[in-house]
Amino acid sequence: MTPDPAASLVEPILRWYDEHARDLPWRRPEASAWSVLVSEFMLQQTPVVRVLPVHKAWLQRWPTPADLAAEAPGEAVRAWGRLGYPRRALRLHAAATAISEQHDGQVPASYDELLALPGVGDYTAAAVAAFAHGRRQVVLDTNVRRVLARTVTGVEFPPRSVTRAERDLGAALLPADPPTAATWSVAVMELGALVCTADRPRCEACPVRAACAWQQAGAPPYDGPPRPVQAWAGTDRQCRGRLMAVLRDAPGEVTQAQLDATWDVPAQRERALASLLADGLVVRTPSGRYALP
Repeated sequence: MTPDPAASLVEPILRWYDEHARDLPWRRPEASAWSVLVSEFMLQQTPVVRVLPVHKAWLQRWPTPADLAAEAPGEAVRAWGRLGYPRRALRLHAAATAISEQHDGQVPASYDELLALPGVGDYTAAAVAAFAHGRRQVVLDTNVRRVLARTVTGVEFPPRSVTRAERDLGAALLPADPPTAATWSVAVMELGALVCTADRPRCEACPVRAACAWQQAGAPPYDGPPRPVQAWAGTDRQCRGRLMAVLRDAPGEVTQAQLDATWDVPAQRERALASLLADGLVVRTPSGRYALP
């Protein structure tokens, strides 16, 4: 690590963020903690541009956790639309129910209470504590980890799983003042999203290029285990998506024949439907048809 990380990394990145931060609804001063929580669920493995319209519609329909908890889980799945990974919608509905029943309808502020919510893991708990409540919390998402891997440890990409060393580094860089720490966390995340990207990073626009260990080492290419590449065409995920589209668009129950028409490989279609039933995203009705939960 550099001798003075606050001078070489934190302060320049904070200044850069002041000038370049995107205007996103969940970052505005008036944004509720619920808005932040919803955004964190939606942004998992999904680009901001796809999340923006769904987040807006979601908050208009369900401005509080209690509003969502009062509806059937299937409505959350329907409103999730084509964001992908629809189990997130069920988990968000479960989190809203827990918030309504256990926290008087208010998104909790502490990391431990957030972590106890259904569907909330380490990153989401830390992010909501920091971004919604201004807590001093180490926030390590993919973008943050990549920035720190390059600028401090001199490698192109971080390990596949968060390590103790990364947590220690994140804690060492975290400003002592809680509001500044929260801003730092979102600032380094924004740098990773806009400049220090996974592919074709814009190093010429980076505010800490001169202090970047990866640049100083000549930007050596990644030489670790192969990075996973997610396929889509022809996969069970695509088949599941086709089945879910029929169920989302239907006003009520759908027949087996309607589902059969979505995919022409029977064994794969049956496997995908079975997995949707097991995940609780689809239910079989007493009439033998299918519907959202």
